[in-house]
Amino acid sequence: MKKPELLAPAGNMECLVAAITAGCDAVYLAGRNFGARSFAGNFSNEELIDAINISHLYGVKVYVTVNTLVYDIEVDRFLNYIEFLHKNNVDAVIMQDIGMIDLVRKTYPNLEIHASTQLHIHNLEGVKFCNELGLKRVVLARETPIKLIEEIKNN
Repeated sequence: MKKPELLAPAGNMECLVAAITAGCDAVYLAGRNFGARSFAGNFSNEELIDAINISHLYGVKVYVTVNTLVYDIEVDRFLNYIEFLHKNNVDAVIMQDIGMIDLVRKTYPNLEIHASTQLHIHNLEGVKFCNELGLKRVVLARETPIKLIEEIKNN
């Protein structure tokens, strides 16, 4: 029996266009800086600019992960990256580092921040805490039971 030929993996922009064409209302992307999946084939800065522009042409929001813990020696580079994303009209950043969340809220008060699943929010108290921090969305921990998710949603 002959093996079927495998398709070459699609590139970042091909995947983005496929998501937009399929009718998504938002895309979740990672750049090459400060992402938890740094070894994946993430978007370069130039590709991020193109992705944001293309997405916005079709009314699709762009959320970029910056969800690693940031060391003291990385803070300036981290803030430069946030500034780059903000200046290029990203719709939100997805973060886990509480200290950097606070710093970004103070430095870029109009930039929407979402809580990353790496923040491990898994109950109503955690969601309320994120709300107090000014976060607009919480990506709950993967293992959060559906009953608890319903309780969080209802409250």
